[in-house]
Amino acid sequence: MAETPDAEPSIEEQIAAYQREFQDLDPQVEQIVSALGRLNRRMSVAYNRQTAALDLTNAEWEVLKALVLSGAPYRLGPGELAKRLGLTPAAMTHRIDRMVAAGLVTRDRDEANRVRVIIEITGEGREKWLDAMRLATVFEEELLQDLDDGERGKLGEVLTRLLRRVEDAQPDAEGRLADLD
Repeated sequence: MAETPDAEPSIEEQIAAYQREFQDLDPQVEQIVSALGRLNRRMSVAYNRQTAALDLTNAEWEVLKALVLSGAPYRLGPGELAKRLGLTPAAMTHRIDRMVAAGLVTRDRDEANRVRVIIEITGEGREKWLDAMRLATVFEEELLQDLDDGERGKLGEVLTRLLRRVEDAQPDAEGRLADLD
């Protein structure tokens, strides 16, 4: 098995153990799924380190990203943000409170509808988002450096097909099982 008792077994060791216990396992499928899972975990750790270096949490990054993806003027209501991020309204309010205090977003009443609240990215929030994007771009280029353009294109197509299959099978999942705060 692995070198130390606490170390995660290699994918090959994991497949061998699974096959020993469950003979119906397709080792090729297990290799792909295990590699994707491990890659996702390790990429999440790397991104979390990058945002932490910018004094930004991953949760704050997600809100900034949602605002940027909404397009100029980078404004959404808290309910819209909560839905896009798969959060409860209470969790979204808590996150927004922290971000307002940190100067990353503003919370104001909609002038056209005084009942509606609008969350808008600040200049500082946009700069933090851009800094995080710059770091992520370097990391992602290094990650994919051994793939040529054709391989990158094919990998992107294949992964997108897999994602669509999962999304079609689990349309209510929205990528989250619980609040990540």
